[in-house]
Amino acid sequence: MTPLPVLKQTTVETIEWTPEGVVMIDQTRLPNETVFVTCRNYVEVADAIRNMVIRGAPAIGVAAAMGVALGALHSNDLSRDMPIICDTLAKTRPTAVNLFWAIDRMKQLFASIQHRRIEEVRERLVDEAARVREEDIAINEAIGANGAPLVPDNKTVLTHCNAGALATAGFGTALGVIRAAVREGKHIDVFADETRPFLQGARLTAWELQRDGIQTTIITDNMAGHFLKSGRIGCVVVGADRIASNGDVANKVGTYGVAVLAKENNVPFYVAAPISTLDLTLASGDEIPIEERASREVTHIGGVAVAPEGISVANPAFDVTPNRYVSAIITERGVARAPFNESLRKLCEAH
Repeated sequence: MTPLPVLKQTTVETIEWTPEGVVMIDQTRLPNETVFVTCRNYVEVADAIRNMVIRGAPAIGVAAAMGVALGALHSNDLSRDMPIICDTLAKTRPTAVNLFWAIDRMKQLFASIQHRRIEEVRERLVDEAARVREEDIAINEAIGANGAPLVPDNKTVLTHCNAGALATAGFGTALGVIRAAVREGKHIDVFADETRPFLQGARLTAWELQRDGIQTTIITDNMAGHFLKSGRIGCVVVGADRIASNGDVANKVGTYGVAVLAKENNVPFYVAAPISTLDLTLASGDEIPIEERASREVTHIGGVAVAPEGISVANPAFDVTPNRYVSAIITERGVARAPFNESLRKLCEAH
């Protein structure tokens, strides 16, 4: 096993509010270039979400809140424009429930203050968006603290996609658990699935953890079973984009297969996500809408064609892992285990 890594204090500013607009790191350019883009209106924020300049359920939620605030700053008739602003942002990506949670939070605030002076309304909405961001960072730290005890010492952690600082306002959910375990002094290293077709594991997770000084090995998605069988993997930790009331989990496509393989090889499979990712209105994962993305993401890598021109392509961005494969769901309020219908509801009711 590798020596204990020294966790570097590296800050990834995924998204922040500035006088010029909403500034976010362009995740489509990583790891080769670190480029920041400035969205100066809510339409540009919506485009950034849709085009995966910013991605990851919690980060999308923060971006949506800031997009609503940005739209309010540029509107002279909020009663007329607020529904248009919120609807535009809501139509960007259908699966991640944090998007809708954040928009609803901003809408509820607006409804309670809309009769006040427009300058005050704008200021309150901007303050609320900033609060969403700061709360998300604190929530991720709490998720990490709750999840760290579950990570076995002297083992490898397998993760799929990117659920780190880049997928949140900072620190991360699944990677937050890993970071917190390292802070506690555990000797661990990480296997990162490359996560086809958008390569979030190879491009983003590996980039983040390398900056932290945590030993990380990239594997292709179809290698997960080989290493889970080997006995090297101590646990799997992933994030989530939406969790139904029964504990079914929607996450980046490929997660379901990893969960099945983990179950087959008696490796714990953990999901790390904030309470805002829970959708208790859904009885099961069968009701979660699955986003279908462009075929070019599959047929091309780095702009280079890797498939015959004109070939048919299926490209679901997410899959749903049934709750029977989930060992536990780690939230900022505690760890939920089966039966999830009971444990998740209790966490939602806890304040």
